[in-house]
Amino acid sequence: MKVYITMFVSLLWAAGVFGNTPREVEYTKRDSVLVMQMLNRWESGGGGTYNASRTFLFFARQFMGYPYVAHTLDKNVEERLVVNMREVDCTTFVEYALALTQCVRNGKRSFADFCDYLQAIRYIGGDVSYLKRKHYFTLWITENEKQGFVRDIQAPQPPFSAVQTINVDYMTTHVPAYYMLNQHPSWVEPIRRLEESINGQQWRYIPKSQVVNTKLLRETIKDGDILVIITGKKGLDTSHIGIAKWHQDGLHMIHASQVYKKVVEDPVPLRQYLQRYKTHLGIRAVHVQ
Repeated sequence: MKVYITMFVSLLWAAGVFGNTPREVEYTKRDSVLVMQMLNRWESGGGGTYNASRTFLFFARQFMGYPYVAHTLDKNVEERLVVNMREVDCTTFVEYALALTQCVRNGKRSFADFCDYLQAIRYIGGDVSYLKRKHYFTLWITENEKQGFVRDIQAPQPPFSAVQTINVDYMTTHVPAYYMLNQHPSWVEPIRRLEESINGQQWRYIPKSQVVNTKLLRETIKDGDILVIITGKKGLDTSHIGIAKWHQDGLHMIHASQVYKKVVEDPVPLRQYLQRYKTHLGIRAVHVQ
């Protein structure tokens, strides 16, 4: 049986934007130990002058082999800041690595600091609420760019030769698939408004036919960039995310893989991975700051 330690923490946000925000954090002792071990490994072995991509890759690789488990944020009736470093999906994997990276970037080294950045990364305005969670990754990119955590890449053209017009409604048309939303029917309409807030937006992406091992693509996408797979599935904007790593045979992805059931540096080139699924249209890329 897993025993969760729940605590209230009052923190001053690093940027001084949100003020002191009490929040309930759900985690195990193992989670806090893992955060501190990873930060200590950076100090002892990865340190040096801060480089966003190198630091982000360093922390991503700390999760290699960790099990893929979906829906770790959605097991409660009410929203909490969940820190589960032991089990990750494609999004929480990226969020944890990014929160650790921001700790290094800003000279912060405590578990409370890590929770501070994670909260800012996961929620609009840092407000721990299901209705403010960045459920759609298009929203995640836009809001985290405002925070200065990432920079969206939209050029050059080519390879960014295709345009996606956002039209999402998957959550509100598949309510039973979302445990917490299903428990709170009154939340459906606010989530619908969240969907409408990004619908109609247009973003450039690289079609999968252009995800090739060329000088242009190597100059456009760098090791440590966040790779966002654009989907043609009705009601969704994206289907998967990972982290870029170039190999001799082309671009690969470090990701929490549902196929391998763990975090892997995929041995299959991304171009080949994308060709497996008809609904995979191409990729967006996001640079960590």
